[in-house]
Amino acid sequence: MVVGVPREVVDKEYRVALTPQGAHELVMEGHRVLVERGAGEGSSISDEDFRKAGAEVVSGPEDVFGEAELILKVKEPQPSEYGYLREGHILFAYLHLAAHRELTEELVRRKVIGVAYETVQRGDGSLPLLAPMSEVAGRMAPQVGAHYLEKM
Repeated sequence: MVVGVPREVVDKEYRVALTPQGAHELVMEGHRVLVERGAGEGSSISDEDFRKAGAEVVSGPEDVFGEAELILKVKEPQPSEYGYLREGHILFAYLHLAAHRELTEELVRRKVIGVAYETVQRGDGSLPLLAPMSEVAGRMAPQVGAHYLEKM
């Protein structure tokens, strides 16, 4: 399978959906991994780190979406990315479909299979992909609040 990791386009989104270690594991299992140039910069992961892991670094989103069957993103596709989506794509991302009617309709229209990280559950009902993000946000909330109180 060809796995693609585009650069996130949402303002102030610094995460990347796949680490070099994850890319290496996929490559070792026989998959081809395409990473858009600069996709890891916000997480201090260089293109060279992905290359060393066996991934191919490609120049733009059209290369990632054009060749990949499985698309790994952090945030939901933005309107500027809708044109890259095509029938048969499998998309993993935090989709938040209840809050994004336009995106939901676009995925259905383009016949994209979407898997929302926030809905992945273990047998015990826990949310292994959502819980860590919630914990980080919960720990940061007092610090962010204190920062804004300093400005008062």
